[in-house]
Amino acid sequence: MTAKILDGKAIAARLRADISLQVNKRLEQGLRAPGLAVVLVGADPASEIYVRHKRKACEQVGFESFAYNLPSDTSEPAVLALIEQLNQDDAVDGILVQLPLPSHIDTTAILEAIDPKKDVDGFHPYNVGRVSAGLDGFIPATPYGVMEL
Repeated sequence: MTAKILDGKAIAARLRADISLQVNKRLEQGLRAPGLAVVLVGADPASEIYVRHKRKACEQVGFESFAYNLPSDTSEPAVLALIEQLNQDDAVDGILVQLPLPSHIDTTAILEAIDPKKDVDGFHPYNVGRVSAGLDGFIPATPYGVMEL
């Protein structure tokens, strides 16, 4: 048996090109570009890099990117209020809350507040349950990436 080298960068480039084509088709039909809201609470360096890459990917494929960089002392009710605002915003199709959150914020409460239809991470219990049962739902990015490879 021979080893097969997987080229993740090439696969990512192909996926971005495919997504970009789909976005362009939407725009040609008079539809708006999809919108992704990214919420970052605090200044974790690794999280900042990850979020920066997500925003760059949005730009590359033609998505609207909405950035919400909140200070680490932001209260849980303030984050919940922002999530509710994003749930109601028709320009936002997906919400990504970058983890980990500061220790004074209940991660479960935040993830449960995201509308399951906008839960791009697939962390809402509704999506976790559907995927676990073999039904359609948002699949978390890392497992999906492994499946794609």
